[in-house]
Amino acid sequence: MIPHQDLQKFHALLLEARHVRVLTHRNPDGDAVGSLLGCGLLVERMYPDTIVTLHCHDPSPPSFHFLTGVHRMQDLTTISPDDVVIVIDAAVPKQTAKHESHPELFDGSMRTVNIDHHPDNPFFGRINMVDPESASSCEIVAEIAKSLHWEMTSDIATCLLTGVFTDTGGLLHSNTTAHVYRTVAQLLRAGAQRQMIIEHVFRTNTLSTLKLWGRMLERIETTEEGGAVAAVTEADFRATGAQYSDLTGAIDYLNAVPGIRFSLLLSERGDVVKGSLRTLHDDVDVSAMAKTFDGGGHRKAAGFSVEGKLKPETR
Repeated sequence: MIPHQDLQKFHALLLEARHVRVLTHRNPDGDAVGSLLGCGLLVERMYPDTIVTLHCHDPSPPSFHFLTGVHRMQDLTTISPDDVVIVIDAAVPKQTAKHESHPELFDGSMRTVNIDHHPDNPFFGRINMVDPESASSCEIVAEIAKSLHWEMTSDIATCLLTGVFTDTGGLLHSNTTAHVYRTVAQLLRAGAQRQMIIEHVFRTNTLSTLKLWGRMLERIETTEEGGAVAAVTEADFRATGAQYSDLTGAIDYLNAVPGIRFSLLLSERGDVVKGSLRTLHDDVDVSAMAKTFDGGGHRKAAGFSVEGKLKPETR
């Protein structure tokens, strides 16, 4: 999946690096947390003389707190021109929330390595290991580790398998290819704790999460275009005591409405409304819908953010 010359450049860069910073997108999901931790711990293991720090603008959702290294995640405030920065699972620079405070990460002036699987990635790194055919960034990290003969521990494999599972809906989504299954086999052989992931990510929900999902489900409406639409307001988050991250996975329930062609979940977050789009149909491209609002993603899973507030509409 990744050109051999890029792998060799990456290896050479890490050999001479004194400080490697790994950075993922804000409001991290399972693939973001898993690839951040998996990649960072791998680099730390294989290049022991290198300082490795793990960065995200926002903390990890509690459902991923079982992963090794998760409490090392911290905001990125300062960087040195000598640092090597691995930006992982960020489709575009603004998703890191560092595009304005640290534009040098994305303009070619720093040694930035871009690892991602989103098709709209603009290749902002000096080294770009971007594969839109991969279902997750964790899948790419596993492939890099395999190609460079990096030794993987059980903890690292568990981090990477978490991202593979969450971005494929537990291997149920249409992006679950034969290569995904080979990656899962690779990670299981390395000692990935599959049952631990299932218990923490797929079979554990707090009462506040369930209450929030209940409010969302009450508001489902269908449109003439075949969409299932629901919304969650700031008041809903406050009333249920839920966090923004508690909406992870909720849109799959919208997508399960019989006869719909796509689903849209709107969530109010301060002065921003986030939209998440999903479809199960091959002839529907939700990334094109997201681009209408300067968003992006994959054909069957995309998102966007717009400034403003949600207002009820009566028809």
